[in-house]
Amino acid sequence: MLANTLILIRGLPGAGKSSLAKLLSEDQKYPVFAIDDYFTNKLTGEYCFDFSKNYLAYQQCENLTEQAMSESTPKVFVDNAFTLNWEMEPYFKLANIYNYKLFVVTVEKYHNGSNIHDVTTEQLQKMAEKYKVKLL
Repeated sequence: MLANTLILIRGLPGAGKSSLAKLLSEDQKYPVFAIDDYFTNKLTGEYCFDFSKNYLAYQQCENLTEQAMSESTPKVFVDNAFTLNWEMEPYFKLANIYNYKLFVVTVEKYHNGSNIHDVTTEQLQKMAEKYKVKLL
């Protein structure tokens, strides 16, 4: 039997993280949690980011992830830019606490899609410069 699995899906805005997460979740058979969910109106789908509430979005995502893991959900996905390694650390701890196998998947942009958050090319470049990928 396969171990329960936590998959962190990271990448720059517009890379296709949400699309990949939806695909891997097998049409939402498995939960996908995202920081963006906090800022997205469930009725209209409108996204309205408020930096002053960003910490609440992070907390909600972590709480929902932990709840799913505490219920032994076989696969749990978290979709976020995770530009900096410290942003992933709470999930590393949760995987350890709940004995989940952990994967970090970095999505690269090889398509012509655009980010839905109107992040400028300059901002994307700054985010990209912060990325560190652990290969060993």
